Amino acid sequence: MTLKGIEINSTVASARRALELDKSVSPSLRAIVEILITIIELLVDRVGAPNSRTGHVPPSQDPRRPRAIKKQSGRKRKPGGQAGHEGSTIERVPNPDKVERLKIDRRSLPKGKKYKRIEDDVRQVIEISVSRKVIEYRAEVVEDEDGRQYVAEFPEGVTRPVQYGPELKSTAVYFDIYQLLPFARIQDYFRDQVGIGISQGTIWNAVVQAYELLEPFESIAKKHLEAATSAHFDETGINIGGKLHWLHSASNERWTLCAPHPKRGKEAMDAIGILPAFRGIACHDHWKAYFQYKQCIHVLCNAHHLRELEWVAEHEGKSWARRMQKFLLETEEMVDKAGGSLTKKTQEKRRKLYRSILSDAERGCPANTKKSPSRGKQKQSKERNLIERLKEFEDETLRFMTTILAPFTNNQGERDIRMSKVQQKISGCFRSLQGAEIFCRIRSYISTCKKNGIAPTAALSLLFRGKIADVLEKLLNTS
Repeated sequence: MTLKGIEINSTVASARRALELDKSVSPSLRAIVEILITIIELLVDRVGAPNSRTGHVPPSQDPRRPRAIKKQSGRKRKPGGQAGHEGSTIERVPNPDKVERLKIDRRSLPKGKKYKRIEDDVRQVIEISVSRKVIEYRAEVVEDEDGRQYVAEFPEGVTRPVQYGPELKSTAVYFDIYQLLPFARIQDYFRDQVGIGISQGTIWNAVVQAYELLEPFESIAKKHLEAATSAHFDETGINIGGKLHWLHSASNERWTLCAPHPKRGKEAMDAIGILPAFRGIACHDHWKAYFQYKQCIHVLCNAHHLRELEWVAEHEGKSWARRMQKFLLETEEMVDKAGGSLTKKTQEKRRKLYRSILSDAERGCPANTKKSPSRGKQKQSKERNLIERLKEFEDETLRFMTTILAPFTNNQGERDIRMSKVQQKISGCFRSLQGAEIFCRIRSYISTCKKNGIAPTAALSLLFRGKIADVLEKLLNTS
């Protein structure tokens, strides 16, 4: 690894050789120097470890990630749009909820003139009303001469003397699953803002009810993603009861489905479904378990490649990494301008350049051919592993320029599981596998609805009103 022009590994190796050759060094001093060299190697490994900008580490797990430094201008600016900014204004609502007519005090007008009314000067104030609303249903009861009583039917879902309505339940679930608020803070909101002393048990019951009502959604989402032309797949570690589990996701521009599992590999993917029956274009990172599904077309995420190339450029000082970054970004731009794919002739030219860059890389970082005392494949450097991967999986890396529906990155999949990391930072873990399953199913429903233009609170309200069939019909029609 290179830091500020110094090749650290070779320098440490030279120091070790010099220490071995110098017989005048006392055993105690030799031991101290060995300890110092070991500490240096550990620190170098820590400094050179991939981060969110140079590897697969997500930003949520990289507290020391480099931050963008804001440039300070010579003068202090006020908040909001600056001079020359085009800006925008609030649009007038065509059908206001309330209209108040303001009359002119005729006594304030100049006397001796006649006045006629013309078009009103209209101004709107957009306001919000957060308040408790109690609806009381009084069902008529009649009794015949034999003492038999007959009661008018209550609306569907009204089954108790006093109960919470669908809007309140949907708001509680929205705050918990979508805004990731703890139950205590949700209680504070209802108590302080609307004067309702809702219990944590009531919030949990609403969440569980939403999960159970969404069982049809999960099965439909699986079928739709299995039949999709292209989809993004990803997985990330989650803490369930203090043990490492994995949250798996499958998604595209219309559908999202997440599910937890104790395993990360093929066993989990088979149990969750979608991938075993999927025959479209599967975009993912280089997790080997994905390649066991031979029936689909694989596309590798180039955002991962760009970050790994950044690590090679920064820590190994290799120019080929910068050239490969430039090649990938230029090719993506060419594909966008061409409408989704390049001509055969252009593809061949780009492949030739791609292979040329990797040939230069191999000359600068040859394979490790030293014999290992242990059995198995000889360990290679991070740089060499990247070179071999880009060479072996050329088709999967460059498929974005040959297949019109193949994406350049797996960013869609990463976005769809990103909030699970925020949930882990807030809560620390899921208490049980059931809690993780509830979170994933409801979150998948909300994400899918948002992708199809249905607001989260509206989607949850329709769910609690027993209109999930209407939502699913809309999702299927828009997809």
